[in-house]
Amino acid sequence: MNQEQFDKVKNGKGFIAALDQSGGSTPKALLGYGVQEDAYSNEDEMFTLVHEMRTRIITSPSFNADQILGAILFEQTMDREIEGKYTAEYLADKGIVPFLKVDKGLADEKDGVQLMKPMPDLDQLLERANERGIFGTKMRSNILEPNEQGIREVVDQQFEVALQILNAGLVPIIEPEVNVYSENKEQSEKILREEIEKHLDQLEADQQVMLKLSIPTNANEYKSLIEHPRVVRVVALSGGYSRDEANEKLKQNEGLIASFSRALAAELNVNQSDEEFDKKLKEAVDTIYDASVNKE
Repeated sequence: MNQEQFDKVKNGKGFIAALDQSGGSTPKALLGYGVQEDAYSNEDEMFTLVHEMRTRIITSPSFNADQILGAILFEQTMDREIEGKYTAEYLADKGIVPFLKVDKGLADEKDGVQLMKPMPDLDQLLERANERGIFGTKMRSNILEPNEQGIREVVDQQFEVALQILNAGLVPIIEPEVNVYSENKEQSEKILREEIEKHLDQLEADQQVMLKLSIPTNANEYKSLIEHPRVVRVVALSGGYSRDEANEKLKQNEGLIASFSRALAAELNVNQSDEEFDKKLKEAVDTIYDASVNKE
């Protein structure tokens, strides 16, 4: 593990950018960027276009290490280059810590949740991530209802995979997302917090994880997780909220920082001049940074 990167993620001021849309979410991300589906005819062309979008974001002067602690990448982004360097190396040279999304998407809903699909090739992916200079990983589950059995299974699976990632020398970001529009969201969050605490308490002293959670309904619901000695950092997803709404909710939670995706890139467009693009990105970065470090 890179100790300098660990210290930045644990103690730095700022937020983590999520640039990891993949598979089925890529067309939507491109559409939001102003790229229509008729602009590409196959998956390779689609992923080339999304890499161009991410390259434009990452190389922008507004995407800076003073405000952005890290960036989460999709597997294809990790394997592609920016200005002659692999993406993770480019980010690290810029002072931004690289993470990798490792899950293969969600299984069908059962017991009010969606577990992660199997990851049979995870060990090989983690080996490649180490070769590429990746610091940590991210994997997402989805919680739709306050079903104790379902939530327990989500957390059990997340920590089982997290141990595999820790054994590979990487820091896992555990992301059991609670759907922000689900009924009884706060009930799901209480069950989730309790289940996560059980697993954290079982970790060894040298086993450190990160958590990526939906912004809670009740402010500071996750304070005990943020303060837990086995937790490097707790970050929050925007979950479909607008950037303004996500920022306002985030500000109410002490110690919680952003890891936004849609809320970061929502106003960026392929047809913008570089000047306009950088201006819009700077506005997003400034407001998300402010919400992450300045609490009410």
